[in-house]
Amino acid sequence: MTITIEDVWAATERINAFAHRTPVLRSHSLDQMVGAELHFKAENFQRVGAFKFRGACNAVWSLDDAEAAQGVVTHSSGNHGQALALAAQTRGIPAYVVMPEDSAKPKLAAVRGYGAEAILCASNLDAREQTCAEVQQRTGAVMIHPYADHRIIAGQATAALELLCEIGHVDSLIAPVSGGGLLAGSALSLGALCPSAQIIGAEPEGANDAWLSMQAGELRGISKPNTICDGLRANLGALNFEILQLHQAQILTVSDAETVAAMRLVWERMNIIIEPSCATVVAVLLRYREQFAGQRVGLILSGGNVDLDALPWAR
Repeated sequence: MTITIEDVWAATERINAFAHRTPVLRSHSLDQMVGAELHFKAENFQRVGAFKFRGACNAVWSLDDAEAAQGVVTHSSGNHGQALALAAQTRGIPAYVVMPEDSAKPKLAAVRGYGAEAILCASNLDAREQTCAEVQQRTGAVMIHPYADHRIIAGQATAALELLCEIGHVDSLIAPVSGGGLLAGSALSLGALCPSAQIIGAEPEGANDAWLSMQAGELRGISKPNTICDGLRANLGALNFEILQLHQAQILTVSDAETVAAMRLVWERMNIIIEPSCATVVAVLLRYREQFAGQRVGLILSGGNVDLDALPWAR
């Protein structure tokens, strides 16, 4: 299905009463380190602590009344599950979230706290999809895929749309990439509002299916991703891949060590909490700083849901 900028504007109107308009932050010390003008869209301050609420809210409020009455179901490592649970709560409908058994405790608690039923499964994609199908058959709920869904992509695109409407022209826009909902949505907004700019995905080296796919010109999956970034372990969706190809996205990879160092740097220099998946965008800036030198760069800080009892530098 083709997604247009009109779909993104419609999503903006649809979620306006529920989602936060998050701030755009600056850091002069990080500007100096990279040699660029950096603008951070702080989705760690979004409801549920991540950009995922945008897409989930758009998807839930796109349903007609008959569909909504059946509830919604998804699978998620945490942020999308929380987002769908809260979005369903805003509409007063049931939500069922299939989660891997090693999900971060704060994310599991949040899903349940928003009133959704959390169903645990083995920590692999096949188990998540199979359990999700079983729940859907049992309940009749509408499946809301975490990223390969046009409603989700249009909703996620609103973060970049807000950023560009606020700050204007950028030379590059960087967002994390996993299943590709945020990056594909950001590419749509960037292509409409700033078509000469480069869309860039930040990806862990141990989960580099998007990099492999873009290099090969066809989808390439990874069966056992190995990264600390629990939100970036999904394989790129087919619709998302088509959008990234159309907009000639560039994927840049970083190591987990670089990601953890970037996460700590942001905590120290900007005094905000971001999670490892989010820190990949800053790690990309630092690893490839020559590419961004002299540029005006927009960055989507995707989320800040961290288990404070398991900080990566305290292991």
